[in-house]
Amino acid sequence: MKAIQYKDFGNSDVIALVEVPKPTIQTPDDILIQVKAASVNPLDFKIRMGYMQKMRPVQLPFTPGLDAAGIVVAVGENVESFKIGDEVIAITMANAYAEYVIANPNFVSFKPQNISFEEATAFAVNIGTAESILFAEGKLQAGQKVLIQGAAGAVGATMVQMAKHAGLYVVATASGQGIDLVKSLGADEVIDYKTQDVTMLVKDVDLVADCAGGPSQDKLFEVIKKGGKLLSIAGLPSQELAQQYQVEARFVSSNLSAKSLENGLKLVKEGNLKGLVTKTFSLAEAAQAQDMVAKGGVNGKVVLTIG
Repeated sequence: MKAIQYKDFGNSDVIALVEVPKPTIQTPDDILIQVKAASVNPLDFKIRMGYMQKMRPVQLPFTPGLDAAGIVVAVGENVESFKIGDEVIAITMANAYAEYVIANPNFVSFKPQNISFEEATAFAVNIGTAESILFAEGKLQAGQKVLIQGAAGAVGATMVQMAKHAGLYVVATASGQGIDLVKSLGADEVIDYKTQDVTMLVKDVDLVADCAGGPSQDKLFEVIKKGGKLLSIAGLPSQELAQQYQVEARFVSSNLSAKSLENGLKLVKEGNLKGLVTKTFSLAEAAQAQDMVAKGGVNGKVVLTIG
C-alpha cells in the first residue's frame, strides 16, 4: 500500500511517498480501516521537525497521521460494535497518512451519514479537544463566559460552535477573514487581535481557552475573574501569573476517545456543527499540505484525500 514516511527529522523535504506492507489484524481488538481521508494537524509537522522527541519520541521511518475517516475492512474476534463495511472515524495517533490503518475500537466512532469522509476526519481532533477544554476540564455551564483565543483555527472554530450550543457567552479573537468566519459561527463578540487590545475590551471571563499560545498568552490572565481558568492546548501557561491573578492555569492534553467525541458527533448528525475543510490535498501532496498548516493563519482544517 501507499503511505507517507518521515525518513529523517527536518523540513518537509524529508517526507516520502513509499510502498509498505498493508497492515493486518494482529490482536482480537484490532480494526482495519481503508482510509478515505486523514487530517493534517500541527503535531504532525512538530514530530517531523524533531520537536516532540522528549515528550513523544518516535522511531524513524515514521508514518504520521493522528486520525482517519474510512471504511472498516476487517475486525478482530473481540470486536462487536463494528463490522466490515461500516463508515467510521478513528483516532490512531500515528499511521493515518496511508491507504490502510489499524485502530482500537475505544477510539473509533461511526461517521455521521450527513458529512463526507473529508469533513469527518476534520472533526475528530477538533471535537475531542473542544470537549476536553470546555466541559471535561473547564466544567463550563450555560450562562458562563468563555474567551477563545485563536477562534478561527480548526479547533477554535469547533470550540465556538460547541460553546454556543451549550449556552455559553462566547468572546472570540481572530484576524483578517477569520473575523467574519467566527461571527458566522455565532460568537457573541469578536475581537481583532491585530488591531484591538483584548484586555481593554474583555473582563471577568470564567475560562480562557487558548488555542494560539505565544507571547500574547500572558496578557490573557488580565481578563479572567478570580478563581477562573486559563486552559491551553498551545503551551504551558505561567504559574507565576496564575498565582498573581488567583486563577488556575495549565496545559491540557485532549481526550480523543470515542466517548469524548460523542457529544460533538451528535451535534454534527443534527446539523448543529459545521465542518470547516479549508483545502484538500492528495496523499502525494502531504508535504505541501503540512507546509500550509505550518505557515499558520489557516482558517479551518487541511485534509488529505486518500481513498
